[in-house]
Amino acid sequence: TKVRGAVLVAACHTDLGIESEAIAGYYNRPWEWERIKANAGFLVQYADREDPFIPFEEAAHVAASLGIEPIASSRNDHFMTSDFPELLEMLMGKIGAGPDT
Repeated sequence: TKVRGAVLVAACHTDLGIESEAIAGYYNRPWEWERIKANAGFLVQYADREDPFIPFEEAAHVAASLGIEPIASSRNDHFMTSDFPELLEMLMGKIGAGPDT
């Protein structure tokens, strides 16, 4: 099923060597980047160059694999905040005006 779009925030593609992430099983099979691209009307990625948990290289790999440029910031907060107006603005631009936006 194709989705209208996907927004990735602080995305990574490996378990980062963290045992609990490895146990979760999210990273134990190859990513199907082409299928992800084909099944999303749009893809947007936010990445923090100063993220305390996700190295920017992880986000850069995800972006390159999806053929997009990450929207990079230096927030140093892992996007763990209720104040993220640029996300709302981007979403309104993508979906706010109707299904053809």
